[in-house]
This record gives sequence, C-alpha cells and structure tokens, in this order.
Amino acid sequence: MTGFILKRLASAVPSLFGVMVLTFVVSRAMPGDPAAFFAGPAATPESIARVRAQLGFDQPIVWQFLDYITDLLHGDLGLSFASGQPVLDDLMRRLPASMELTLLALVIALAVALPMGILAAVKPGTWIDHICRGSTTLAAALPSFFIGLLLIYVFYFRLGWAPSPIGRLEIWYSSPAEVTGFYTIDALLEGNFETFRAAAAQLVLPALSLSLFALAPLARMTRASMLGVLNAEFITTATALGLSRRTILINYALRNAMMPMINIIGMVFSFLLGANVLIEQVYGWPGIGSYAVEAVLISDYAAIQGFVVIMAVIYILLNLIIDITNTIIDPRVSHDA
Repeated sequence: MTGFILKRLASAVPSLFGVMVLTFVVSRAMPGDPAAFFAGPAATPESIARVRAQLGFDQPIVWQFLDYITDLLHGDLGLSFASGQPVLDDLMRRLPASMELTLLALVIALAVALPMGILAAVKPGTWIDHICRGSTTLAAALPSFFIGLLLIYVFYFRLGWAPSPIGRLEIWYSSPAEVTGFYTIDALLEGNFETFRAAAAQLVLPALSLSLFALAPLARMTRASMLGVLNAEFITTATALGLSRRTILINYALRNAMMPMINIIGMVFSFLLGANVLIEQVYGWPGIGSYAVEAVLISDYAAIQGFVVIMAVIYILLNLIIDITNTIIDPRVSHDA
C-alpha cells in the first residue's frame, strides 16, 4: 500500500507543476496593476514604480517565476497584498469554514440522493422513477447562487425563520475555542450548546443551497449503478435462493454498486469546493472561496496562486483517498491498475 501511495503522489507532481505554471501565467495576464492599487488613487508614476519594485514586479517574468517556485519548495506561498499576512496562514484560517460547509452539503445531498437513486432503480419506469429523475433534473437546472438568494428571501426576509446571512456566527456570539476549526464541533467540545445551535443555524441555508448542486449527479449515478447490479446474474441467484429483498439490496446490490458511487462522490466533493465561491459570496461566508474572489478583484497574485495550489493539493489527496477506498471496498482492484 505504501508503494501504491508513493506512486500516486509521484504521478501527481507533473500535474501540480502544470497548475503552478498556468496559474502564474494567468494571474499575470489579468487586467489591473496591484502596484497602482496599493499606491492609492492619488499616486504618481514614480510612487507606483517604487511600489512595483518593492513587490518585485519590476523583475523579468522568468525571475519572478523562479522566485515563486523556490518559495513554494520552502512551503512559502507568499504574502497577501490585502491582508499583509502569509497566504498559507490566511488559507489555513479560512479552510475549515469551507470544509465544514462543503461536508455538510455533501452529507445532505447523500442523505437525499442515495434513497432516491435506490428507489428509482428498484422501481424503474414507474411514477416514482419519473418523480425522482424529474426532481434531480430540476435541481441541476437551477444555479446554486439563485437557490441561495431564493432561500434567503423566503426563510430570512419573508418568514424570519433563518438567521441573517452574515457568516458563520451572528455578531453577538463569540467563536468557540479552535480545535478543529469547525464551529459546530468546537462548540460541542467546549460544551457551549448555545453557540452550537447558532453555528448550526447559520449553516443550514448555505448547506442546502450547495447540496442541491450535488443532488442530481449523485442520484443519477446511484440509480445507474443499482440498475446495472440488479440485472446481474448473482442478484437473480440470490433471489432464487429466497433471500429477503432487504438483504439483496443492502448486502449485495448496494455494496457492488459502491465503487462507481465512491468515484462520483469524490468528483462531486471537488465540484462543491469550486461551487463554494458563489455560495460564500451570497451568505458572507468567510471561506477560501470568498478569499479567492477578493484576491481576483484586487489582482492579489500571491493569494490567487496560493488558493489554486491549495485546491490542487486537496484534489490530489482526494483522488488518492478515493483510490484507497476503492481497493478496500473491492480487493480485486489492483494497486497497479
């Protein structure tokens, strides 16, 4: 297993290097001059040139790239122009907020999509199947930011059931002592149930908005995988042996349908991290998505590059976890495949 993990990590190095090169080039090609932004609106050309020299942007692009790669090899993602803090510190401080939101959205989507997909596969062509497929198609057709705005309008503005969409906690609550970075878990570990309820309430609407983005692919893949397995010969044999329907569905069909479902869950989780950008803007969520948007608006090169590199590392690790999980679920999968 160790050799398999090392091989997977080694194969990801060229992809990661390509991401670094592409991000560096694209960030430099973006409109706007960060030196002019930080020099201020009343800055003279001389003061802008002085700021540009301080930031190192007066150097040839090749030297800038070599400096960037050298810093990365030392674990340095640079300093953010906006916050004045190391980009890695900014991202690590914001990453738990995005992960907490994304994981909850994925759990909600799975809790709805798996039963829907299984039910549609068990009763193909019936009205239940049509309702399941129709609802997932509708969920896929609606943009996540539109769903977010709609939920805010209905549950916060009209009904007053939801708290104000201003981040992870309303202003009169104090953040729990940081252990995991997840406010709900840290509040429980602290024994502060009031803060836990407040943090959970803030999570509900953004997580629901984001979960609808994942509902359609998860339900469709579950249905397709289960249909393929239910038509297999071993399911016919199990039925002929008189095993209960529940045993066949859970112990045989669902387990054999898990491999393609694990792959799609990993892909959906990656997509959710990307879709977080819009949801975090709508709900004022202080995650890495909103951090990236702010960096793009002011051409904060170091922050943009750091965000993309961190996301690429997360995707690589996620794919590695999926590969390992597949080998655990089905030992027939070769490590060298």
